[in-house]
Amino acid sequence: MKDPIPCRFCARPLETTFVDLGLSPLSNSYVKPENLGRPEVFYPLHVFLCDACLLVQLPEEEAPEKIFSDYAYFSSFSDSWLEHCERYAAQVVERFGLGKEHLVMELASNDGYLLQYFKARDLPVLGIEPAGNVAEVAEKAGIPTRVQFFGKETAKQLVEEGYRADLLVGNNVLAHVPDLNDFVAGMKVVLAPGGVITMEFPHLLRLMQEGQFDTIYHEHFSYFSFHTVRAIFAAHGLTLFDVEELNTHGGSLRIYGRHEGQTAIGETGVSHRVEDLLAREEEAGLTSREAYLSFAETAQSVKRGLLRFLLKVKEERGTVVGYGAPAKGNTLLNYCGIREDFLDYTVDRSPHKQGCFLPGTRIPIYEPERILETKPDYVLILPWNLKGEIVDQMAEIRSWGGQFVVAVPEIDVL
Repeated sequence: MKDPIPCRFCARPLETTFVDLGLSPLSNSYVKPENLGRPEVFYPLHVFLCDACLLVQLPEEEAPEKIFSDYAYFSSFSDSWLEHCERYAAQVVERFGLGKEHLVMELASNDGYLLQYFKARDLPVLGIEPAGNVAEVAEKAGIPTRVQFFGKETAKQLVEEGYRADLLVGNNVLAHVPDLNDFVAGMKVVLAPGGVITMEFPHLLRLMQEGQFDTIYHEHFSYFSFHTVRAIFAAHGLTLFDVEELNTHGGSLRIYGRHEGQTAIGETGVSHRVEDLLAREEEAGLTSREAYLSFAETAQSVKRGLLRFLLKVKEERGTVVGYGAPAKGNTLLNYCGIREDFLDYTVDRSPHKQGCFLPGTRIPIYEPERILETKPDYVLILPWNLKGEIVDQMAEIRSWGGQFVVAVPEIDVL
């Protein structure tokens, strides 16, 4: 019998299942044509709830070095995401009075998608990015980037070299960290006195309410409520003084943190939004174990709905293709057992994915123009969080009667 898995925050043994999505390959391990004859490794996608701290989490099945050292996700290929980041940069510079004397440091800085907007305002920037291939793109764009995994030791090294972050940013990285305590402890070390932390990550409340099980994949180790993330930061001497609810990635939080017992630059006190969100999460049941136990049925309902739709279309001799090759799409397709018999192909704007095949399902990935050539009846939007942007970009499919479809939280023909 295997030893119990400890919670990555409080170390209590994990005993309660949140949802079990079966076996799946790493969601960003796209298959190159020359590797089609080789086997893939499938890992359990079994998510647990810690009965003590209520952190929803996926056990570490593969080393982060294997997942993130050569990464297929480049943030700059989403126009709406870039617009979101440009607005954030303008907002935070004004709110906290940031200037040339303030260092902006981003953890998991990807291809420089965000730091470019601070550099354009003449603020000093530094990116920390573990994936060498995407860090190289940032460097070529003039964004100083260190190829490292971040944690307490990296933070100490940065401080020894004279780096202290006045604004420490992390967008969609907190969920990707297996050693959560080491990561947050590192932020405490590298944050300058009076400095501000902002972190963005998908909100567990929205995931549960809207059946977003496809946002669960091996690269996402943790799924946070505001209650739980607040406790994690407090355990490392960091106070959350504000929180914003965002529509990105199907519903995210942006938290604002500072050193406990200090006032951050530009801070006007703890926002009422902190207590408001805590109260709403409590009302939704997120502070007790019982609310988490019905999520597995929610995922099964989405699966049945998508399969019913695809079976009906195929029985009527219709054609369905995909748009996008996101990690969430790979979770959805593998959990539902959908391959080329249901989905002819998918397309993606990223040339790093074109010509490859989706992990597990082996569905081919083409450039978006393929849709205009083959004129399918339906386009299944896999990155449903970007459906507005995609519908606008691919509006021409309406000219032959084609329609867009999303599967989460339920089948919806747009």
